[in-house]
Amino acid sequence: SHIFKKNRDLTKAWKGKTDQLLRVDEHDFTMRPAFGGPAIPVGVDVQVESLDSISEVDMDFTMTLYLRHYWKDERLSFPSTNNKSMTFDGRLVKKIWVPDVFFVHSKRSFIHDTTTDNIMLRVFPDGHVLYSMRITVTAMCNMDFSHFPLDSQTCSLELESYAYTDEDLMLYWKNGNESLKTDEKISLSQFLIQKFHTTSRLAFYSSTGWYNRLYINFTLRRHIFFFLLQTYFPATLMVMLSWVSFWIDRRAVPARVSLGITTVLTMSTIITGVNASMPRVSYIKAVDIYLWVSFVFVFLSVLEYAAVNYLTTVQERKERKLRERFSCSCGIPHSKTMMLDGNYSESDANSLAGYTRNQMVPEEEKPEKMVVHLAMSNESNSSRKRGLKGHVGLRIIQNTHAIDKYSRLIFPGTYIFFNLIYWSVFS
Repeated sequence: SHIFKKNRDLTKAWKGKTDQLLRVDEHDFTMRPAFGGPAIPVGVDVQVESLDSISEVDMDFTMTLYLRHYWKDERLSFPSTNNKSMTFDGRLVKKIWVPDVFFVHSKRSFIHDTTTDNIMLRVFPDGHVLYSMRITVTAMCNMDFSHFPLDSQTCSLELESYAYTDEDLMLYWKNGNESLKTDEKISLSQFLIQKFHTTSRLAFYSSTGWYNRLYINFTLRRHIFFFLLQTYFPATLMVMLSWVSFWIDRRAVPARVSLGITTVLTMSTIITGVNASMPRVSYIKAVDIYLWVSFVFVFLSVLEYAAVNYLTTVQERKERKLRERFSCSCGIPHSKTMMLDGNYSESDANSLAGYTRNQMVPEEEKPEKMVVHLAMSNESNSSRKRGLKGHVGLRIIQNTHAIDKYSRLIFPGTYIFFNLIYWSVFS
C-alpha cells in the first residue's frame, strides 16, 4: 500500500493569517517599493483572448486580454525551505502596493468578476510578484476611411502609469515582442488580422512630466467580398440596366422614362444604405467615388433619352411642315406618302415616284428627308406589297436615333475604363 503524505498547512504553522505570513501589517504599502530611490522596473506581458468587435461608426474596438505585471517588493519576501511561491486571489491586492497601470484613450473597461474577481497574485520567497487580471477594454482607434472598403486599419491599445513618472516607475515589455501572445482562434467577420506587435516610448505631459507608455499594435485588413456582393455588384447591375434603354424604341416614352427613374432611385438607395453604417467623415471614401460615378452614368442615361426625345420632336415638326407643303397628290389615284431617308439616291426616288426632282422640291430648298408620293394602281399588287415592306423596314431604321447608336458604345466603354482605373488604384 502507498502512504500519502499531506503537505504542511502553513497557516497553522505560522499560527496566524496569510497577511501575517507576508508581514503586510508591518509596512506602509501606500508607498512604492524602494520609495525615494531609483525607479522600480515593472515588466508587462499580455495575452489577447479575443478581439470582440470593431466599430467604424464609433471608431473604437473591444478587446479581452490577460494583463500581467512583474516586479519585486522585498517587503513581501518570506522564508521558505522549498522556494515555492504562494498564490492569492484579489482580496490581498487591496492590502499591498500594485502598479497603477491604466489604458490610454479607453472608453470603457472592466475586470471580469464571474464567479469572483478574475485577479491572481503570486508571491515568491525573494519578493518577486506576479499580478494578473482578466480585462475587457473598449478603446479609441483613429481610422482612415479614404480607401474604404479596400482599406487596412492599424489600431493600438496603450498602457501607462497614471501617477508615477519615469523617475519612479519604469514600464517595459518583459520579453520584447514575445511579451504579446494571441489566441490562434481570434477572427473577425469583416477583418483579417494581419499582425500583432509591441512598441514603447515616452509620453510627455506639460503639467506632470514624462511617462513610460507601452503599445499593443495590430493591423486589420478588411474583407472585400461582403461589399462586392452588397454594394459594388448591385451598383454595376444598375448601371448596366440603364443601358437597356438605348435599345428600346425612342417613341416608347413610358418604358424608357420609367426605366431611367427606377435605376436612379435604386442608386440613391444604395448610396444612402452605405453611408448610414459609416461615420460622417468630411473626406471622400473610395466607395463614394464608385457609387457616385455609377450614379452619374445612370443619370446621364436619363439625360440621353431627354436629348433623343427632344431632337425627335424637332425632327417630326420639320417633317410635318414639309408634308403639309407637298400634300397635293396631283390627281393621282390611290396615292400614298413615303418618307425616304437621305441615304436614298435621287434616281431611286425618281424611279419610285415617276417624277423628276425638279418637279418636287426646288434646289435651294432641299430637305434632309424627301417626301415621295407613290401612285399605286390596283393592278400592281406585288409592287404594293414590296412597297409596304420597304416602308415598314424604313420606319424601323428611323426609330433608332443616332445618339442611341453612339451611346451603345460610349457608355459601356467609358464605364469599363473607369473600373480598370478604379481597381488598379485602390486594390
